[in-house]
Amino acid sequence: MKKGQPAPDFKNFEDFSGGTKSLKDFRSNFVYIDIWDTWCRLCIAQFPHLKKLEKNFKEKNISFVSVSADEKKRSGGSWEVARAKWSDMVNKYDLGGTQLWAGKDQQKFSLDYMANTIPRFILIDSEGKIINPNEMRPSNPNITAYFTSLAVK
Repeated sequence: MKKGQPAPDFKNFEDFSGGTKSLKDFRSNFVYIDIWDTWCRLCIAQFPHLKKLEKNFKEKNISFVSVSADEKKRSGGSWEVARAKWSDMVNKYDLGGTQLWAGKDQQKFSLDYMANTIPRFILIDSEGKIINPNEMRPSNPNITAYFTSLAVK
């Protein structure tokens, strides 16, 4: 994944709000992707900062998309348990933005997005091209000014 390349596509990830979402559903907006897992303490530490960032840019042309890459290996071999952990975490922390679960596509998604460490934040432009495959974390004090400088409307 390099700047200017098309972002890898993902399709039909379960949306916590109901239904499914694909990357193409966010075209016309910048897309700030947060890749996380329920067992990741560093991921959880970013939640309050991400919620604040989402609030600051609520009416702007940026979509905040969090993708849980939880999988069955850390859930006793059960996809149902992995999904329940994700759902429980979204409820427990009252997470906003768009909350997606990669489910059985977790491995392909993690490989496509080179998410070998998490949390991982990626910024995609309104045409679906990578702006930064290793974007600043929400806790970075410079991220608000950076998003504003992108002419986020």
